[in-house]
Amino acid sequence: MNTGITREEAVSLLLKYNQDRFHLQHAVTVESVMKWYAEKLGYGDDAKQWAIVGLLHDVDFEKYPELHCIKAPELLEEINGSDELTHAVCSHGYGITVDIKPEHEMEKVLFAADELTGLIGAAALMRPSKSVSDMELKSLKKKFKDKRFAAGCSREIIANGAEMLGWELDKLLEMTLDAMRDCESEITEKYNALTEVCNEKN
Repeated sequence: MNTGITREEAVSLLLKYNQDRFHLQHAVTVESVMKWYAEKLGYGDDAKQWAIVGLLHDVDFEKYPELHCIKAPELLEEINGSDELTHAVCSHGYGITVDIKPEHEMEKVLFAADELTGLIGAAALMRPSKSVSDMELKSLKKKFKDKRFAAGCSREIIANGAEMLGWELDKLLEMTLDAMRDCESEITEKYNALTEVCNEKN
């Protein structure tokens, strides 16, 4: 696929509409996880493109939460993002705010992993280490089943995403946990770089 933009252009757009630290953390987390999945699923040549989709998937959420995935096309036009990028970004709102169905495997991965990264991140904060590095699958599964924990992370969307991919739920949980383990230092580095730019602007 071709997003039609560079990471630098993506970062510029992201920071134009997002300053909240939580949203920036989530953006770089999904960016790194999408890149990891591209490499694991045989799309290595498109890994940078998958990453850009991950970085910008919530570009409109902070300023336009009620128009999430509806306002995004207008924002992406500012940097001449491709139709593929727009479709991919908007498709993760399928059945929630839009009827744009995930079609490419990349879009299905984004749909499935987006909410799950939030759940894993919340679970990591509860650990003494504050890290995913020592989190086991059985611990994550326990958090997944506890609907009161990180209630904002939709278990239904995660389960639907796994089904969309044709995977067992355990496979999705394990792979996304592996992705966040492998990318933890990279995510921290990218997050620090974004917040440094935000601090300079402010």
